[in-house]
Amino acid sequence: MTGFRPLSSGLRALRPAAFGADPSGERMERIRRSPNFADGVFRNPEGAPRPDGAMREFAQAFFRKEERVRRAPAGTVPVHATTLADLARPPAHGLRLTWMGHSSVLAEIDGHRVLFDPVWGERCSPVAFAGPKRLHPAPLPLTALGAVDVVVISHDHYDHLDLPSIKALADTDTVFAVPLGVGAHLEHWGVSPDRLRELDWNETTKVGGISLTATPARHFCGRGLRNTQHTLWASWVVAGDEHRIYHSGDTGYFTGFKDIGAEHGPFDATMIQIGAYSDFWPDIHMTPEEGMRAHLDLQGEKPSGVMLPIHWATFNLATHPWAEPGEGTITAARAAGARIALPRPGEPFEPTAETVPSEPWWRGVAHTPVGGWPVAEKPAAKVVADTPGDTAEDTGEPETVPAG
Repeated sequence: MTGFRPLSSGLRALRPAAFGADPSGERMERIRRSPNFADGVFRNPEGAPRPDGAMREFAQAFFRKEERVRRAPAGTVPVHATTLADLARPPAHGLRLTWMGHSSVLAEIDGHRVLFDPVWGERCSPVAFAGPKRLHPAPLPLTALGAVDVVVISHDHYDHLDLPSIKALADTDTVFAVPLGVGAHLEHWGVSPDRLRELDWNETTKVGGISLTATPARHFCGRGLRNTQHTLWASWVVAGDEHRIYHSGDTGYFTGFKDIGAEHGPFDATMIQIGAYSDFWPDIHMTPEEGMRAHLDLQGEKPSGVMLPIHWATFNLATHPWAEPGEGTITAARAAGARIALPRPGEPFEPTAETVPSEPWWRGVAHTPVGGWPVAEKPAAKVVADTPGDTAEDTGEPETVPAG
C-alpha cells in the first residue's frame, strides 16, 4: 500500500468524533521520513502476522454464552477509592505508582506526575451504547486527580486513547507525549499543538526534570473504519534524577526488550501488559509468562525492580478467564524469583519500599476454577527488596502488606 484517498467533506461530517483525525500536512511528511514507515504504513520491529481466519474464530468463541460467564468477575471488584489524602503526601521514596485499572497508571516520579493511557470512559468504543464496558468503576473522578505534568499515550486504540478523558484534560496545563501521528487525534479534540510532544521510536523529550523516550513495541494502530496504519504505537521510558520506569503499552513479546533494557535500564518499576492475549493474535499481546520474560529482559535478565501487571481486570477483550492474567503473573514471578506488585485498582504503592501489595485480591470475586485456586509452593525465601540480604521468610501464602 502506497497511500490512501482522503475522505470527502461530506463523509468527514458523518465521521464520529471518537474516530479522531488522520495525519496530514507536515505531520504526514514527518511520518513518511520515519525509518519505521515503509510502503505507506508503520512497520513492527518483528513481524506480527495474523493467523488465517483468526478474527472469525475469535468472534465465534467470544460470543459463546459459557465463555462469557468466566470472562467476567462473579462479584463486585474491590476498588480502592483513591482519596486526595492518598496523593497529597509526596512518596517517601520518590516514586509511587497508582494503577487505575487496565493500562491507566499515575506515576509520581522525582517530583513529577505522569499519567499513562488515561481511560476513564465507561466503554472503550467509538459509541456510548455498545462496545466493551467497564467491569469496575474508576477509583476516583479524573477531575479529582489533581495537576498532571505529562499525559503519556502508548497508541490510539480505544482502550488506551479515550476521547472523554482527553477532552477532560485538554483545558489543563498538562503536556501530552504521544507516538508519531497520534497528535492528529488530540488536536482534533482540542489539545493545543504547543502542548504536544510527538515522538518516533528512540526519540526523547524533556518535561521539567524528567525525560520521556518512546521505545519500540510490537502491535498495531487504528480507530476508524479504515485503518491507514499512519499512527505509531510505542512503549515508554520515563527517567528522573533518581528513578526510572517503563510502560509497555500493548505489545507482543520481541527481542527488542533486551535492547531497551541495555539502553535505558535497569528500571525501578516496569508496567507490563499481561492481559487480552489470545491464540488468535499471538504476536501483538503478551501472556503473563511472556510479560515476565519481557520484564527480565528489561532488567538485564536479573529479577530486579518491581513488575506491575497491567492491561487486565477492567475490560473484557479476549476469551481467557477474567482472573487468569493475575494468576499467571503470580506463577511466572514465582518461577523467575521476581518481585511483583498486585494492588487493587486505585491502591497507591511505592515500588522501592520494603514491601508492596501482593495479595491476589481478585480471588474473592472471580469464578473459582475447577480444582480450586493454586496453592503456593514454598521457596526458601521471598525477596522483598533489591538490596542484598533484604529478604523475608516465606510462608507459602500471598503476602498482604499496606500500600506505600
